[in-house]
Amino acid sequence: MSNIFKLIATSFIVVLIVACGSSAKEEKGGLADKKQELAKLKTDQTAVNDKVRKLEDEIGKLDSSTLVRPKLVAITALSTENFTHYIDLQGKIDAENISYIAPRGAPGQVRALYIKEGDNVRKGQLILKIDDALARQGVASARQGIEGIKTQLALARDLYRRQQNLWTQGIGTEVQLLNAKTNVEALENQVKQGEEGVKLAQEQLNQTSVYSDVSGVADVVNIKVGELFQGATAQGPQISIVNTSALKAVVDVPENYIGSVKRGTPVVIEVQGPTKTIKATISRVAQQINANSRGLIAEANIPRDAALRPNQLIIMKIQDYAVKNTMVIPMTTIQTDEKGKYVFVLETEKGKQIARKRPVEIGQIYGEKIEIRAGLKEGEQLISQGYQSIYDGQTVTTQG
Repeated sequence: MSNIFKLIATSFIVVLIVACGSSAKEEKGGLADKKQELAKLKTDQTAVNDKVRKLEDEIGKLDSSTLVRPKLVAITALSTENFTHYIDLQGKIDAENISYIAPRGAPGQVRALYIKEGDNVRKGQLILKIDDALARQGVASARQGIEGIKTQLALARDLYRRQQNLWTQGIGTEVQLLNAKTNVEALENQVKQGEEGVKLAQEQLNQTSVYSDVSGVADVVNIKVGELFQGATAQGPQISIVNTSALKAVVDVPENYIGSVKRGTPVVIEVQGPTKTIKATISRVAQQINANSRGLIAEANIPRDAALRPNQLIIMKIQDYAVKNTMVIPMTTIQTDEKGKYVFVLETEKGKQIARKRPVEIGQIYGEKIEIRAGLKEGEQLISQGYQSIYDGQTVTTQG
């Protein structure tokens, strides 16, 4: 054993002597001499390394306690797969049809409220009643006025008939007949105007009844009996009905991603609480960039689902890159040195499992996976665990 270590020490002394000698020559010699000395040193170093490995093998055979144990690693067989990169953006679910209820006429005091938040509402259903005392009085007054005119009209028509009978008998003058006819026509016009007045008064009365113009769910009912109903206040709409039969996912796309988002772009929508994944495509992209957010709105229509609610948070994954049959490996296996990116693969040399450093060209990264564009081949064995503390050429094992 001592002889072996003496031989190793002697080898290193030879290397030092040669190095000192080459240092002296460098001061005297030119570039060619330096290159020659460097080549000789590398040759000597290789010879010494070979001797060291040979001695280690011999020692290991004679004394198992000094045998260098292979490093334990885990491997993954490399194969190609489809790789997709997404832009992950937070957004919300919105309804295509949200109706904000407002009075058709002037605002008024609420006398009766027929719905509450969460109620299912059908189209045409009565929602609330505004105070209609003045409107009813207007209808009654208009109808009373027209009844008086109709009474006068009946009398005028009777006089006109009588005047016509006298005229046919040669009694009376033509002027009397024309005056009677004119009086009838004037009263008929007054009746028509009165009927229009009744219709107007009735329409004003009808406006005190507020109906839903869509079927859906009463999402907001922010009004009480006795309060003034005007449709909206500074706090927002007083009543809104949401139709959940047509839903959409909405996100604000940052300006730097605009080139990757267009109508028809595939997306994956992840709904939060309850967890749900929906595949869809972009249905609309706004044409104007928001001056405040520096983004534009993108929407994707989604199927009706009773579990989904407007304003529910989502993550929209917008596909901006996809490639088929490419090499994909865990991102954590990528390491970096002064020459670039590399991984370790397992190779068998002279019956031993050896870790080999392999430079690679990387592509897109998404999640925990990274695309490898060059450097690896299908069927090779990637060292996927234990790679952090190994070196090129180290003996490894996959069995603990």
